[in-house]
Amino acid sequence: MSNTTKHFNVRYMTMTAMLSAVAFVLMFLDFNVPFMPSFISMDFSELPALIGSFAMGPWYGVVICFVKNLLHLLMTSTGGVGELSNFILGTAFVLPAGLLYGHKKSKKNAMIGSILGAAFMAVLGVASNYFVVYPVYTAFMPMDTIIAMYQAICPSVDTLLECLVIFNMPFTFLKGMCSVGITFLIYKHISPIIKGI
Repeated sequence: MSNTTKHFNVRYMTMTAMLSAVAFVLMFLDFNVPFMPSFISMDFSELPALIGSFAMGPWYGVVICFVKNLLHLLMTSTGGVGELSNFILGTAFVLPAGLLYGHKKSKKNAMIGSILGAAFMAVLGVASNYFVVYPVYTAFMPMDTIIAMYQAICPSVDTLLECLVIFNMPFTFLKGMCSVGITFLIYKHISPIIKGI
């Protein structure tokens, strides 16, 4: 292994650790939005993973998602279910974006990959919440109470699946696209720092 390759690997490992730490901190800088129940919040913790996926490759983005949730696991109240779901959805977001951009590095490919990733994350989030996350949450909060919190915003919803499709799916897509927007604003300025060029 050449000195250049060693330097490259050490730098990328260091950048991955730094971006993972930023993502971990961003998980705590969450805030509620008026069109969602109070137990759902917005955060931008996928942003560093998306940047890492573009700058270093898609698997670095996946590692950032993994490390972020591994750190968060130390203070979880969901038995790790929330972190597992967050990792799966984060991976669903950054992996397609990084793969498509890595195939041909252009702003167009980055945008298409990011939109596809955000859409995939949103759809997968419905399945993840319906079959895994919300059933676990019912140990702490009855399903009727959860649905009632959605009904306070939109009285016509009756089932959990309706709530997830009407509320969570577009919210998750919007959350992803917010990270995409910020990435496109700052990526050009910070990618040379990450790559060391």
